[in-house]
Amino acid sequence: MENDKPGVRPPAIPEPSSKMTKRFRWKLWVFMILFVPVVLFAGYTWFVLNWSYSSGERAGYVQKLSKKGFIAKTWEGELAMVSMPGTLPEIFHFTVPSDEVAAQINASLGKRVKLHYEQHIGIPSRIFGESEYFVNKVEIVE
Repeated sequence: MENDKPGVRPPAIPEPSSKMTKRFRWKLWVFMILFVPVVLFAGYTWFVLNWSYSSGERAGYVQKLSKKGFIAKTWEGELAMVSMPGTLPEIFHFTVPSDEVAAQINASLGKRVKLHYEQHIGIPSRIFGESEYFVNKVEIVE
Protein backbone atom coordinates (compact mmCIF):
# COMPACT_ATOMS: atom_id res chain seq x y z
CA MET A 1 0.00 0.00 0.00
CA GLU A 2 1.03 3.48 -0.66
CA ASN A 3 0.23 4.81 2.86
CA ASP A 4 2.33 2.14 4.56
CA LYS A 5 5.57 3.58 3.25
CA PRO A 6 7.70 5.41 5.80
CA GLY A 7 7.44 9.17 5.61
CA VAL A 8 4.02 9.21 3.99
CA ARG A 9 1.13 10.47 6.10
CA PRO A 10 -2.45 9.36 5.62
CA PRO A 11 -4.82 12.09 4.50
CA ALA A 12 -6.10 14.07 7.49
CA ILE A 13 -9.79 14.35 8.21
CA PRO A 14 -10.66 18.03 7.97
CA GLU A 15 -11.83 19.57 11.25
CA PRO A 16 -14.92 21.77 10.99
CA SER A 17 -13.83 25.29 11.82
CA SER A 18 -16.89 27.23 10.87
CA LYS A 19 -18.49 29.89 13.04
CA MET A 20 -21.48 27.61 13.57
CA THR A 21 -19.35 24.99 15.33
CA LYS A 22 -17.72 27.60 17.57
CA ARG A 23 -21.12 29.05 18.47
CA PHE A 24 -22.46 25.60 19.23
CA ARG A 25 -19.54 24.85 21.54
CA TRP A 26 -19.99 28.18 23.32
CA LYS A 27 -23.73 27.59 23.77
CA LEU A 28 -23.08 24.07 25.04
CA TRP A 29 -20.66 25.37 27.69
CA VAL A 30 -23.08 28.11 28.76
CA PHE A 31 -25.83 25.50 28.99
CA MET A 32 -23.66 23.20 31.09
CA ILE A 33 -22.43 25.96 33.40
CA LEU A 34 -25.82 27.59 34.01
CA PHE A 35 -28.57 25.04 33.43
CA VAL A 36 -27.10 21.86 34.89
CA PRO A 37 -26.40 23.33 38.39
CA VAL A 38 -29.90 24.86 38.49
CA VAL A 39 -31.47 21.48 37.65
CA LEU A 40 -29.30 19.72 40.25
CA PHE A 41 -30.22 22.31 42.91
CA ALA A 42 -33.94 22.02 42.09
CA GLY A 43 -33.73 18.23 42.23
CA TYR A 44 -31.96 18.34 45.60
CA THR A 45 -34.50 20.79 47.00
CA TRP A 46 -37.41 18.64 45.80
CA PHE A 47 -35.81 15.57 47.37
CA VAL A 48 -35.24 17.08 50.84
CA LEU A 49 -38.73 18.59 50.93
CA ASN A 50 -40.42 15.31 50.01
CA TRP A 51 -38.21 12.88 51.93
CA SER A 52 -38.70 12.80 55.69
CA TYR A 53 -35.70 12.11 57.92
CA SER A 54 -37.93 11.44 60.91
CA SER A 55 -41.49 11.92 62.07
CA GLY A 56 -43.14 12.04 65.45
CA GLU A 57 -45.33 13.88 67.90
CA ARG A 58 -44.77 16.56 70.50
CA ALA A 59 -47.28 17.63 73.14
CA GLY A 60 -47.52 20.90 74.99
CA TYR A 61 -48.93 24.40 74.77
CA VAL A 62 -48.50 26.55 71.66
CA GLN A 63 -47.18 29.85 72.93
CA LYS A 64 -46.44 31.55 69.63
CA LEU A 65 -47.63 31.23 66.03
CA SER A 66 -46.92 33.87 63.42
CA LYS A 67 -46.74 34.12 59.64
CA LYS A 68 -43.24 35.07 58.46
CA GLY A 69 -41.18 35.23 55.31
CA PHE A 70 -40.00 37.52 52.54
CA ILE A 71 -40.84 35.42 49.47
CA ALA A 72 -42.92 32.46 50.66
CA LYS A 73 -44.90 33.11 53.84
CA THR A 74 -44.92 30.22 56.32
CA TRP A 75 -46.32 29.87 59.79
CA GLU A 76 -43.59 29.68 62.45
CA GLY A 77 -44.41 28.62 65.98
CA GLU A 78 -43.15 27.59 69.39
CA LEU A 79 -44.52 24.78 71.52
CA ALA A 80 -43.78 24.87 75.26
CA MET A 81 -43.34 21.29 76.47
CA VAL A 82 -43.58 20.87 80.23
CA SER A 83 -42.41 17.53 81.59
CA MET A 84 -43.25 18.24 85.26
CA PRO A 85 -45.14 21.11 86.88
CA GLY A 86 -42.80 23.71 88.28
CA THR A 87 -39.95 23.05 85.82
CA LEU A 88 -38.86 25.24 82.96
CA PRO A 89 -40.52 24.31 79.68
CA GLU A 90 -38.52 23.05 76.72
CA ILE A 91 -39.28 25.06 73.59
CA PHE A 92 -39.94 23.22 70.31
CA HIS A 93 -39.68 25.43 67.21
CA PHE A 94 -41.75 24.33 64.23
CA THR A 95 -42.98 25.39 60.80
CA VAL A 96 -46.52 25.00 59.47
CA PRO A 97 -46.61 25.16 55.66
CA SER A 98 -50.41 24.69 55.44
CA ASP A 99 -52.86 27.48 56.23
CA GLU A 100 -55.53 24.94 57.25
CA VAL A 101 -53.32 23.36 59.91
CA ALA A 102 -52.32 26.83 61.12
CA ALA A 103 -56.01 27.72 61.51
CA GLN A 104 -56.52 24.55 63.59
CA ILE A 105 -53.57 25.50 65.81
CA ASN A 106 -54.91 29.05 66.22
CA ALA A 107 -58.28 27.62 67.21
CA SER A 108 -56.64 25.47 69.90
CA LEU A 109 -54.54 28.20 71.55
CA GLY A 110 -54.57 27.93 75.35
CA LYS A 111 -55.23 24.18 75.23
CA ARG A 112 -52.80 21.29 75.44
CA VAL A 113 -52.16 20.01 71.92
CA LYS A 114 -50.29 17.20 70.22
CA LEU A 115 -48.45 18.18 67.04
CA HIS A 116 -47.57 15.59 64.40
CA TYR A 117 -44.44 16.60 62.52
CA GLU A 118 -41.93 15.48 59.92
CA GLN A 119 -38.28 16.46 60.08
CA HIS A 120 -36.64 17.52 56.82
CA ILE A 121 -32.90 18.03 57.20
CA GLY A 122 -30.67 19.72 54.66
CA ILE A 123 -33.16 22.24 53.32
CA PRO A 124 -31.00 24.70 51.38
CA SER A 125 -32.86 27.89 52.19
CA ARG A 126 -35.04 29.52 54.83
CA ILE A 127 -37.63 30.29 52.13
CA PHE A 128 -39.46 27.06 52.94
CA GLY A 129 -39.45 27.65 56.71
CA GLU A 130 -37.15 28.64 59.55
CA SER A 131 -37.33 25.24 61.22
CA GLU A 132 -36.64 21.76 59.92
CA TYR A 133 -39.75 20.44 61.73
CA PHE A 134 -42.87 20.69 59.55
CA VAL A 135 -46.18 20.20 61.38
CA ASN A 136 -48.84 18.48 59.30
CA LYS A 137 -51.52 17.63 61.90
CA VAL A 138 -52.73 18.90 65.28
CA GLU A 139 -54.85 17.21 67.94
CA ILE A 140 -56.26 18.62 71.17
CA VAL A 141 -55.22 16.55 74.21
CA GLU A 142 -57.95 16.23 76.83
